[in-house]
Amino acid sequence: MSLLELTGVEVAYGDLPALRGVDITVEAGETLSVVGANGAGKTTMLRTISGLLRPRRGEVRFEGERIDRLPCHAIVARGVVHVPEGRKIFPSLTVRENLELGSYPRAAKVRRGDSLERVFAMFPRLRERTGQAAGTMSGGEQQMLAIARALMALPRLLMLDEPSLGLAPLIVREIFNTIDAINHTGTTVLLVEQNTRQALARSRRGYVLENGQITLAGTGQDLLTNPHVRRAYLGL
Repeated sequence: MSLLELTGVEVAYGDLPALRGVDITVEAGETLSVVGANGAGKTTMLRTISGLLRPRRGEVRFEGERIDRLPCHAIVARGVVHVPEGRKIFPSLTVRENLELGSYPRAAKVRRGDSLERVFAMFPRLRERTGQAAGTMSGGEQQMLAIARALMALPRLLMLDEPSLGLAPLIVREIFNTIDAINHTGTTVLLVEQNTRQALARSRRGYVLENGQITLAGTGQDLLTNPHVRRAYLGL
């Protein structure tokens, strides 16, 4: 049984289809990437998994149990945690306050102290800025905070939407190295990313989403060498 399964998922905004019969599986312990152009439906897919959108047809199952009719907080409590595009931190709150808000599920709240130490070890700059207003930090630091806040919820599946967007190359490398480290601790990662080369190079498997449909699937390395992917997404 896969950790996460999307079966025939269709989502629309009014009369405009956004996802068309999407089938995806995510296996426990892996990093899996979904790549594609702007407007392909990648963010819609993550928002559907996390309960922000409801599928018109199809099912979303986590550990075999259907979650596509559950409220968002119940999905988070099951261990499915979403880092949205654009970070969505609380800019007027301090770094520590942002992190503590991430541990609102009951099980996570009990382990808040241990979780804080874990994320501070992973992101030393956040420890240095615990009392600083989050909105005054750099873009890279805010992305670190968004990921750290998600880790405070004790995710079993961490979903990341465009974590490298708008960041300098050195910071992008640091963010991807952090994603690797998170996966190596046992957390399953579902990565949505326009940086196709970096995403697929770090993923055991991947999917290509185009116009709301899955058009290619395979190992990360197979997709990196696929002629269509090389032409459309790598500029080769």
